[in-house]
Amino acid sequence: MGKKGKLFVISAPSGSGKTTLCQRLRRSLRGESKLAHSISVTTRNPRRGEREGRDYFFISKEEFIKKQRQGKLLEWAKVLDNFYGTPRDFVEKHINRGADVLLSIDVQGALKIKRKASSAVFIFILPPTLQELERRLRRRSTEDRAQITRRLKLAEREMKFLTKYDYVVLNDKINKALAKLKEIINLERKK
Repeated sequence: MGKKGKLFVISAPSGSGKTTLCQRLRRSLRGESKLAHSISVTTRNPRRGEREGRDYFFISKEEFIKKQRQGKLLEWAKVLDNFYGTPRDFVEKHINRGADVLLSIDVQGALKIKRKASSAVFIFILPPTLQELERRLRRRSTEDRAQITRRLKLAEREMKFLTKYDYVVLNDKINKALAKLKEIINLERKK
């Protein structure tokens, strides 16, 4: 049996730039150094510009619960009023084939995976400040004021788990944060 792939788990508060960083990271790592990207399932509605099968698999709450009960999710969490989860088959298939997999998930899900897969690499994307995070959430224009307030409170709770992660990357400048992520991936692949 060949060498197994590595699982890279990236978490960040909503609005920290996690999605943008992960997209750029995948584009910059092509060919043999490519990362397989696991697409999460969610019960929330798509945001402007999001596409089914590219950003998420958008499913009903009933469908989500069925997948969870059947053990088809590697991890799952309820974040604010919606469910999110990682399809188990995709991750296990790629890891067993020797491919590295990138998960972009919330803190709850990351902590569940940490209990199951101690060999995974955990990276937290940190916004420069809570004020900047609020500015980014407002600029995104996908939530109303009450939802932004809830997301900021959640961000404060999530940042208390920084010590559970192997690495913390400050996203104050996107290119600098991307370079740091690539450095971490390359370092971990050499281990």
